[in-house]
Amino acid sequence: MYKKSQTLNDLILWMQDTDDGVSLKDIMEKYDVSLRTAVRMKDSIADKYPQLKEINGRYNTKRWYLPKGTGREMVNFSMEEIHALQNASKLLSSKSMIDAHYVDTVLHKIKAIIGKDATNRIEPDAEALLEAEGYAFRPGPKIIINTEHLKQLRYAIIACNRIKIKYDSEHNKDWRELFPYGFLYGNKHYLIAWDPTKRKMCHFNLNKIKEIEVLNTYFKRDPHFSLKEFSEQAFGVYQEKPFDVEWLFDAEVADSAAQYTFHPKQETIRNPDGTLTVKFRAGGAREMDWHLYTWGKHVKVIKPENFDKRKEYKNGN
Repeated sequence: MYKKSQTLNDLILWMQDTDDGVSLKDIMEKYDVSLRTAVRMKDSIADKYPQLKEINGRYNTKRWYLPKGTGREMVNFSMEEIHALQNASKLLSSKSMIDAHYVDTVLHKIKAIIGKDATNRIEPDAEALLEAEGYAFRPGPKIIINTEHLKQLRYAIIACNRIKIKYDSEHNKDWRELFPYGFLYGNKHYLIAWDPTKRKMCHFNLNKIKEIEVLNTYFKRDPHFSLKEFSEQAFGVYQEKPFDVEWLFDAEVADSAAQYTFHPKQETIRNPDGTLTVKFRAGGAREMDWHLYTWGKHVKVIKPENFDKRKEYKNGN
């Protein structure tokens, strides 16, 4: 019944959003229904909204449309839709894109339309998901993940449900019980979860999660855990003990390097000789190594002193 109601609501919106009208064939193709069902759907809308207009389209095909504003009372927005807009704003802001301002404007307008009560009802869950998803997008190939798994995990994160997963690991292929806290998105996407067996926060490649079971038992979130602070412990995704980092960019690339945020808590110093010093504290030596390779001979690692840079650019290549 719920799915049928949602389909009719979608058709009502579609019939308002077209100048050419909607034919029975259009309904059959979009919703994968028979001609008989398409006629019933159209008749259900005609019974509820007598303002439904019939016109003749190309080849004398009957088409129907609704005047703009029809059924305004049934237009609503879900937590997932609000969350998607919040995510879009966050991603655009992280890339310093001016479109972030317009997405925020749309969000404010939607909240004004749906009213305070509806906003207060759906926004806490949307905000919780926003806090649970950390972004570090970079260009390049992306791994395809199971969207059903993502939906299950999002639900478990908001509801504080314990989960069990089967993970593609060489060392442990048994079911693991975890407390899911959030995600980190990048070239690979990770679930961040407390592992009660290891008694620490771990990350799991979403692409390697083969099966998920959301349990009917709950966990109490650590109120002091911050996904933002957790992610800032690493240069990228890999978690390891943080260490002091200091890079020295030569004068030739100093202006370019100054345009980068290598770490959210970095300190940058313009030196008298035109070079640039960047300091921060984080783990993730391997990902630092990969990134430093792109700067070649123009960057020198001051700290840590024993940092093992790649041979290719040790030799200035």
